[in-house]
Amino acid sequence: MPETPEELYARAKDALRVPPLEDWEAWPFEGDLRPKALLPPTAAEPRREGAGGVDCWACDTPDEEFLWTDEHWRISSTREAPGLPVIVVLFPRTHYADPGDLPDELAAELGVLIGRVERAVGRSVRSAESTSAAWATAASTCTGGSSRDLPAFPS
Repeated sequence: MPETPEELYARAKDALRVPPLEDWEAWPFEGDLRPKALLPPTAAEPRREGAGGVDCWACDTPDEEFLWTDEHWRISSTREAPGLPVIVVLFPRTHYADPGDLPDELAAELGVLIGRVERAVGRSVRSAESTSAAWATAASTCTGGSSRDLPAFPS
């Protein structure tokens, strides 16, 4: 029988640990990190910023302000200096809450594009230690216009 949200919370709330990041050769930071307190389950999930395209900065941003776009995807950097050599974010043009919600065709494209982006970032910062990770479980992007080429991004 699967755990209820309450049972999972009770088991995990005091068990969160930071992995041994200081042992990771590529980890670019020093100092202590600590996990945030795990919040208990709620009856309803809070509204995600930008969900469904409402008040979504990405939807309101024209293609010309993205590094690269095509029919299904757009690539952006962070709005503020990230403190790392580069951070790029790949957005689907249509909003999906989680990776499992992507149609199979877009999920397949996502895998190919992550590989291309990682190779492009690795070449541009001349490092073999680029890392791909994370899916922001908030809204993504909407439809847009023209496409521009990212020179290091192979088509």
